[in-house]
Amino acid sequence: MAKSKKTTDIPTLTETWSLPAAATFGSLVRAKGILLEIRAGLPTAVRKSLDYTVATLTLSMPEDAEAEFRHTAASVSKALESIEDLPVIPREIQDILSISTTERHRWLEDGRLKSAGTRTVKLRGRARQITFHVFDPKLVKDLLDHGTVDEWREHDKAAAAENRRRAAFKAKLARSLKKNKSSPKTAGSASSESPPLAGWDDFDLDGLLR
Repeated sequence: MAKSKKTTDIPTLTETWSLPAAATFGSLVRAKGILLEIRAGLPTAVRKSLDYTVATLTLSMPEDAEAEFRHTAASVSKALESIEDLPVIPREIQDILSISTTERHRWLEDGRLKSAGTRTVKLRGRARQITFHVFDPKLVKDLLDHGTVDEWREHDKAAAAENRRRAAFKAKLARSLKKNKSSPKTAGSASSESPPLAGWDDFDLDGLLR
């Protein structure tokens, strides 16, 4: 006897929103970050009804949840009104600018990468919280438009080369000083400490040294 296939209800209420490139910067990480941000503002029960596919947010809910669907759709639309101003978080700026965690930390520490403040979140399923810097999307756009990251990398490369040169010179100087310190005394210094020659006083009295 053949097993009967279990049927699933297919949602029939859907609405979609295109995410502007000005908000995502062409980054999938940023797009998914926007999705999570909007989901966080929705009731827990409907959060997973909103999904992301190919630069588009899609809300899908069963036909019998029309009232809840309309309310949720209105919330998503409102959240998207100011989505281009949503601060950029660390993993997003690294993906957008194609930079490493080390570069982000270094440029943030020396002031080249300006922070727009900090944000504290609680890790899901954990008691502890983490605090991290966020960045102004206008700053990110400016860095992209002007190729600033490439300039910073060239600067760092030159600085690293200079630091290596100085370190090599310092090491060479230290070796030289150590070698001179451990080498035997010169002939001149040895003769000054040697005992006087026999008959030297008589030689001096004859006036030959005057």
